[in-house]
Amino acid sequence: MSEPILRAENISRRFGGLLAVSEFNFDIRPGEVLGLIGPNGAGKSTTFNVISGYYKPTSGHITFLGQDVTGLSTVAMSRRGLVRTFQHGSLLKGMSVRDNILMGTLRSLRDNAAREKRIAETAEMVGLADMLDMVAGSLPHGHQRMLSIAIGFAARPKLLCLDEPLAGLNHTEMGAALAVMQRIRDDFGTTILLVDHNMRAIMQICERIVVLNYGRKLAEGTPAEIRNNPDVIRAYLGDGE
Repeated sequence: MSEPILRAENISRRFGGLLAVSEFNFDIRPGEVLGLIGPNGAGKSTTFNVISGYYKPTSGHITFLGQDVTGLSTVAMSRRGLVRTFQHGSLLKGMSVRDNILMGTLRSLRDNAAREKRIAETAEMVGLADMLDMVAGSLPHGHQRMLSIAIGFAARPKLLCLDEPLAGLNHTEMGAALAVMQRIRDDFGTTILLVDHNMRAIMQICERIVVLNYGRKLAEGTPAEIRNNPDVIRAYLGDGE
């Protein structure tokens, strides 16, 4: 088996007296779609923020592409090929769709012609090719979600970390978003870390799933293994008492 593209070892993160994540270990394998799930307050967002450089871990180590990147900023991580989206959207609503996607190319491309080609290719992939001149904030919610993915993917990262990209999408929009993620992985070889509350979607697209609860790893396995894991069932549904 190939070396992980990212490995987190004994990651902990404190906020004052609150231990949000405790000695968390996991890795992401090249070319996979990995889901990170857990009940509300499980520590998913904190873990996501530590991995992407938004927070520094209180303790532990993170390795990305074979290099120790513990404590590096989000900007430094993106330069190395790890790009993230944000739960409440990564787009600039007052700018055009074109300019939003352009923002995603600035660190990876210097040539204007190459940027324009990248913008067109990315917009086509996410279904926004006919909306490039529209103001981002005027788009329907589903298209805004797709634009957030497009901004992250425009950098052509090695690892694309998606934070709640399916929030608020209807069934049709969710299917379209999952199809885009599949193409990003299959056509470009991009590894994806997906954090989302939509369990059906997670089970559908992810090869492996890691479950957090109270800041600790509760389970890890295939969708079938997670679906039938009694500890996971109890974490989500309670003991029934």
